[in-house]
Amino acid sequence: MNMNKVRKIIDALSIHTDPESISVLNEVGTNSSIDAVREMTSRALVRKNVHDSLEVVISNQGKGINDLSTLVAMSTINELLSLEDKTEAISVLEDTVNNSPEEEVRDNARSVKALMALSC
Repeated sequence: MNMNKVRKIIDALSIHTDPESISVLNEVGTNSSIDAVREMTSRALVRKNVHDSLEVVISNQGKGINDLSTLVAMSTINELLSLEDKTEAISVLEDTVNNSPEEEVRDNARSVKALMALSC
């Protein structure tokens, strides 16, 4: 797989304003068996910084901050911490802490929310 081409596709989808771009990134990128693809995808979803894209990487078991790969999870967390406007991310984190049926997802969201509070 040509990772340079994959990166360009993911980058293009990250700046695309069509809400379907989030669906494509979610369905194809976050479900990839390749850690590097999941990492690039999670970072792209965070950079979109809209509710639906942030929900994918914050609230879903096995994706973004909840990925089993430490590389993917930490990369997603670092991208969240580097957001200039953290308002929507904090809102999604709070919703996840309060409403997720998965204890591990709630715990991860709580931890990332605490890190984001420290970085403000």
